[in-house]
Amino acid sequence: MKIGVVGSGLVGSTSAYAVLMRGIGREVVLVDKNHDRAEAEARDISHAVPFSYPLTIQSGDYADLKGARAVIVSAGVSQRPGESRLELLKRNAAVFEQVVPRILDAAPDAILIVATNPVDIMTHLAVLHAARYGLPSSRVIGTGTMLDTARFRSLVAGAVGVDPHHVHAYVLGEHGDSEVLAWSLVRIGAVTLKRFCELRGINFDESSRMQVDNQVRNAAYAIIEGKGATYYGIGSAVAKIVDVILHDQRSILTVSTPEEEVAGVRNVCVSLPRLVGGDGVLATFPLELNPLEHEALHKSAAVIREAMDELT
Repeated sequence: MKIGVVGSGLVGSTSAYAVLMRGIGREVVLVDKNHDRAEAEARDISHAVPFSYPLTIQSGDYADLKGARAVIVSAGVSQRPGESRLELLKRNAAVFEQVVPRILDAAPDAILIVATNPVDIMTHLAVLHAARYGLPSSRVIGTGTMLDTARFRSLVAGAVGVDPHHVHAYVLGEHGDSEVLAWSLVRIGAVTLKRFCELRGINFDESSRMQVDNQVRNAAYAIIEGKGATYYGIGSAVAKIVDVILHDQRSILTVSTPEEEVAGVRNVCVSLPRLVGGDGVLATFPLELNPLEHEALHKSAAVIREAMDELT
C-alpha cells in the first residue's frame, strides 16, 4: 500500500521515517517543491530500511501519488519563534490552494492527513478544496490535538506513577493556545483521577493540575525556543493515524475534522474524540463536560470560527 508525503521538511520527513520504523504500508513517496530536498530525505530514510522494515522509500512528483491510500499533507511554511499557530494562517492558506488540488488530481480516493499549522484551519481549508473533488470531510483528517493529548497523558502518568497507556485523557478544541484539557474526563484505567489519587495516597491538587496544564499548553513554544521546531512527536502522531487507516484499527483519536456544531459554534473544525478507521472518521462522540470545560470549548471553537470568517 502506497503512502504519500507532500512537504518534505522536518515534519514530513520525520513522519515518513516514523512510518518506516512502524513498518506501515509498502511504499512511501515524498513530494516537495524542492525536489533536491525530497530526494535527499528519501535517500537518507531509505538507508534505515535494512534496520527496520522492507518498505520502498522514494521521491517523486504529484503524479507519483497515484494509487496512494493515504497522503500526509505537511506542506507549508514553518512556525517562527514566538509566532502563534493562528498567525501562520494566511501564509499557509495560499500553499494549500495549490497543493490540495494537485494531490487529488493524482490520488482522488486517498485519505488526507493534514499536519500543517494552524492545523484546524488548514484541515478546514483542505476539506473545502477536497469537496470540489467529491471527497467527503470524513476523509480529511487533521492531526489536531493528538500530540497535546499525548503530552497530557504522559504528564499525568508521571505525576501518579503509571504507564501512560493506561491514562485516558483528552485535549479538546483548537491545537493551540485555547485548547481545553478535559480534567473531568481523566481516568486511570477505569478509575477517576481523583479516586485513583485517593487510593494511592497521592496529592494531586489544583496547583498540580495548573502545572500540567501549563506544560501541555506551552510545550511547542518551549521546544521551538530551544531547537527551532517540533517534529518527533507530531511525526509519530501522523504515523499512528496512517497505521489506523491502513489497518482499519477503529481507534479513538483526538483528531480534527469539521462538525456542524461544537459547543454552540456552527460549522467549525476542532479536535474531539473520534472513531477512526479505514474510511477515515467514522463517528464523533458527545462529551459530558462540566460547565467550565463546556464554556472553554465554546471559546476555543469560536477562535477557529472567527479565523475562518476572517479568511473567507
